[in-house]
Amino acid sequence: MRCHTLFTCSLAVATCLTSTSLLAQQGDRQGVHLPQQALGVSLQQIARLFGRNVSANSEVIAGKAANPVDGDLTFEQALSVLIEGTGLEVVPAGSGAVVRRKAQSDAGDGEILVTGSRIRGAPVASTQVSVGRETMKDAGQSSVADAMRAVPQNFGGGQNPGVGANVPSDKGADLAGGSSINLRGLGSDATLTLLDGRRLSYNGALQSVDVSAIPFGAIDRIEIVPDGGSALFGSDAVAGIVNIRLRRDFDGLETSARLAGSTDGGNFQQQYDATLGKAWSSGSIMAAYEFARNTPITADQRSYAKDRSPGVTLYPYLRHHNAALTFRQDVAPNLTFDLVGLYNRRWQSRTLPLNEAGDLDVSRVDSFGRVKSWSVAPTMTLLLPASWQVSLAGSYGWNKVFYGGSYVYGAASYDAGSGTYRNATANVELSGNGNLIALPGGDAKLAVGAGFRRNLFRRVSTRGASQHIDETQDSYYAFGELSVPVFGSAQGSPLGESLDLSLAGRYERYPGIASVLTPKLGAIYAPSPDVSIKASWGRSFRAPTLYEQYTPATAYLTAASSFGGSSANGETAILLQGGNSDLKPEKSTNWSASLDIHPRSLAGGRLEISYFNIHYRDRIVTPIPFTSQALTDPLYADRITTDPDMATQDVVIARAATFTNLSGGAYDPAKVSAIVDNTSVNAGRQSAHGVDVLGQYSFAVPEGSITTSLNASYIDSEQQIGPGQPVTQLAGILFNPPHWRGRGELSWANHGLTVTSAVNYIGPVRDTRGGSTVRIDGMAPVDLTIRYQTKPDGGMLGGLELIASAQNLFNDKPSTIATPLYIDTPYDSTNYSPFGRVLSLTVSKTW
Repeated sequence: MRCHTLFTCSLAVATCLTSTSLLAQQGDRQGVHLPQQALGVSLQQIARLFGRNVSANSEVIAGKAANPVDGDLTFEQALSVLIEGTGLEVVPAGSGAVVRRKAQSDAGDGEILVTGSRIRGAPVASTQVSVGRETMKDAGQSSVADAMRAVPQNFGGGQNPGVGANVPSDKGADLAGGSSINLRGLGSDATLTLLDGRRLSYNGALQSVDVSAIPFGAIDRIEIVPDGGSALFGSDAVAGIVNIRLRRDFDGLETSARLAGSTDGGNFQQQYDATLGKAWSSGSIMAAYEFARNTPITADQRSYAKDRSPGVTLYPYLRHHNAALTFRQDVAPNLTFDLVGLYNRRWQSRTLPLNEAGDLDVSRVDSFGRVKSWSVAPTMTLLLPASWQVSLAGSYGWNKVFYGGSYVYGAASYDAGSGTYRNATANVELSGNGNLIALPGGDAKLAVGAGFRRNLFRRVSTRGASQHIDETQDSYYAFGELSVPVFGSAQGSPLGESLDLSLAGRYERYPGIASVLTPKLGAIYAPSPDVSIKASWGRSFRAPTLYEQYTPATAYLTAASSFGGSSANGETAILLQGGNSDLKPEKSTNWSASLDIHPRSLAGGRLEISYFNIHYRDRIVTPIPFTSQALTDPLYADRITTDPDMATQDVVIARAATFTNLSGGAYDPAKVSAIVDNTSVNAGRQSAHGVDVLGQYSFAVPEGSITTSLNASYIDSEQQIGPGQPVTQLAGILFNPPHWRGRGELSWANHGLTVTSAVNYIGPVRDTRGGSTVRIDGMAPVDLTIRYQTKPDGGMLGGLELIASAQNLFNDKPSTIATPLYIDTPYDSTNYSPFGRVLSLTVSKTW
């Protein structure tokens, strides 16, 4: 098969890689007995046997036969024997290796640069999760959003399709169907999402990146570091970094068609991909295109929703066209030009009733969204002596969301208003990394760089010019990172096998807001070849978004009972909400510690247990998530002004760009019993801590190989709005991450056939909105996927791939929650899915 082949053992994390040659390393030995066969098959079996990553592009290994291997060998020796005489070479990459053409320049080679470090090949002291293209296909996944939904460290709240109208705005929203990543549930604006190491423009109103804009045919792998990374990459990396790598050196044509649907109705999916590429001795080009659409899921198609929320669209209609381009060319000796481009068009629509009966023929609101985005990122990279690599990189991303709707009453239709959000991000950076000084344990390495970034945000609304926003935000930054191998296995130190230290720091200045210095320290100590201990400490930050700063304040006059007060005598209250130009950056302190066990006596086995702790200060929040409790919950007392006089009311109304009377009567200042200030603020603090457990065991059987893996995460988080205020629980509460999430996989592979089963556990949450706490049961969907591939040289049927998958095989359903309003989604739409059982069939062909 000529499509990119990524052989990955997703939990294999390197204990120590010094700057000595990979092939010179001597590690644990295994009995390796492989016949002469296709090189891709042998590489996959080696990866599973040793429990380490092996990455290769199939256009590089296409048509090549592996040498037979028979002996007691190390991982490195086995790879060396396999590729001898093939014109290929092996280079270290994170925990494993990359197989590539000999004499290929390292310039721009994404496989060598590990997410979590600015230094090529440097060991990373934080937990890493890698999800490769082949792993996604084995699991029946067909997009970044699919893959991230299965990662326990990710939370479904944020800017994602299907998030219900009853979810508080700071927990998530569905604006035009974009999909975002939200590590640890700290907000999609607190996860830095990169494409080949570059920033993309934000999508919509919330500061998040739309990963659904990337065609699946272009994706190589997803690298996740769920640890603060602002010392390396700047703002937004409080909860961690997700880097989506694109395919390189693809040579040939790959086409794919996928059909899927929910057995309970709705969600009929179509997806068509085409990827075309060409590689030559000095460069390569790859272009990928994708068209996809799905029908909506409506309440009447789900037994738990049809009587609770009739007429509500649970999951929207979506349609998109995506395209991606990668280009690389050596323009002179040791000088390489690299270009990444992305283009996306998407349409979304959904319907909500305007009557309690949910009769859409009587009244409804039809809403829609349209998105257009593109980005381009060129880089010039120069190789210098002492393994130094200097890059001048630029990027520009542009995103525009147009939204609108219509109120329909019988046969009459009225404009419900419309508007646009436009985001743009421009970045230029000069950086370099390479060897600094030779030490007994290996070469100390250094990375340095500086750059400039500008974010632009514009909003236009039919509500009038008072609602418009046109603002920019600049930042200037400089960073440095040092990696020091104190000692390695070659020294035979009595202190242990190896010790690596790292230090990183970044200075960033936001004119008119603040200047921030963020350090990070890391250590990896291996007392023996079987055990590694990793620890990291650092600080991260997130600058306030332009939306949070400049959204015009709006004031609403409504009955006091809407906020939990009394309206017995016609009392009203004024609600003030909107942005705050005085916001300061959010700051956090992150630390983690990991125990990584990889015994040589258990070939292909690995277990990593990590503890993480995030202390978040000055968190920007909408302080009252449920305004219905504003006047009754003492937690919000400092945001309430009771019995305001006329002068106080005048100040609030003058502060607002618009004042809307929803009380049903005339505005009477004497009847205003309270002012509720719900504008954005820097909250006192927010914290999250927990444990990640990553495990894997791969072994050979008489007919093929078996791989088992586990990724489980426990989180506990809480928030305090301000000094003297009570501490409230977040994790385990409705519309927040559950305490426990996990995914376990069992996979059997033999030649071209792979069968993968998985259990996804999403723990319970508690509904605390009412007078009593209600337990909402979790879900444990089971997936089953069968994948079959024919050999590339098999004639007309060569290069054919079939994937049949059943997601949520036993049709597990979400538990219902209280729905005070008839437009509410009757389940926690941030944690649980309305998809039910989804059956899919994918047919792919390489030409």
